[in-house]
Amino acid sequence: MTSPTSTDLQPSHLVRQASERLPDILADIERVISTETPSSDREAVAAGARDFAALLRERLGAEAELLEIEGTTHLRLRFGTGPARVVLLNHQDTVWPHGTLERIPFSTDDGILRGPGSFDMLTGAIMSVHATAILRDHLGEAGLEGLSILVTGDEEIGSLSSSELIRAEAAEASAVFVMEASAGGALKLERKGTSNYVLVFSGRASHAGLEPEKGINAGMALALTLPQVAALADASAGTTVVPTVISAGTTSNTVPAEARVDIDVRARTAAELDRVDEQIRALAENPQVEGSTTTVLGGINRPPFEPEQSAALFARATSLAAELGLPAPEGVSVGGASDGNFTAGDGIPTLDGLGAVGDGAHAEHEHAVIAEIAPRTALLAALIADQLQG
Repeated sequence: MTSPTSTDLQPSHLVRQASERLPDILADIERVISTETPSSDREAVAAGARDFAALLRERLGAEAELLEIEGTTHLRLRFGTGPARVVLLNHQDTVWPHGTLERIPFSTDDGILRGPGSFDMLTGAIMSVHATAILRDHLGEAGLEGLSILVTGDEEIGSLSSSELIRAEAAEASAVFVMEASAGGALKLERKGTSNYVLVFSGRASHAGLEPEKGINAGMALALTLPQVAALADASAGTTVVPTVISAGTTSNTVPAEARVDIDVRARTAAELDRVDEQIRALAENPQVEGSTTTVLGGINRPPFEPEQSAALFARATSLAAELGLPAPEGVSVGGASDGNFTAGDGIPTLDGLGAVGDGAHAEHEHAVIAEIAPRTALLAALIADQLQG
């Protein structure tokens, strides 16, 4: 921060005000959790975006834009007329199907916040709102010029419609803060890039008992290819290539005419993603069963988030945490990707994992630790001010 000991932005003020806002923060988290937004239901995601826009209006007195891209609704709130200098990156879609809320309702028992999306990542999205509100109270709306809050609606299914929006919004930014959650509270300094493929094997059906010789067995083509797919991994480089969903055939007495396998690829460098992509496509050109064909669907999804893009912001987070009287944050490298991969991959300074502290992303025990919410909201406010003023 340019002047962290000034009257308006003393570190103690940020921490105290974040703590005073905690009841409102919890109320807003309950509000967004109570609007179920499974990624696959575009109408539900749109309803969630409209309500989030209303929440921003109530808390910040500002009108957000609703942006529909390829049928999915996203949300953007910009302060000022120039390009964004600081982007807060959030998503409000979740992996949970309708009805989960009845089984896992919002609760705050024993200092633990629960509910579908509580950890991944609705708590972080609400922290974005309240960190901004704290700064608006100190600096006025003019002091927020250059800040952009993005809340997307398809992160959990690959950000296919929002990736270009994210990259364009951050193109001239000095910092992107990703409000994804963190198990244990460590900030995420590196994420692997991802690729997703489906290999479709096509053959010819025939009766398995009467004339199997007339068939071309797509299932056998798949089976013979799987070891070659798995061999593309490179443990020394941190590259994983994992066949996941596998299917073949239609009935037990028919030679399979089609088979499919989904493949999940993770790599630390763009060069490794490119290598695997090239070799998977080469496999498809050399079918293992005569007469069969292989089609490759998909490709590289998110570029790697390499540690060079987070180093300076992590150093600032460490310094500001000390000024706020908070423990020094730890940093980790993880295999999972986020929307921060897009901005880091474009060379934009990016710091991830600033949202909830807890555990259970995509799992029944999903939860956030309430005691961590206010301190991390104060740290976020300090980071935003540091970049906007510095």
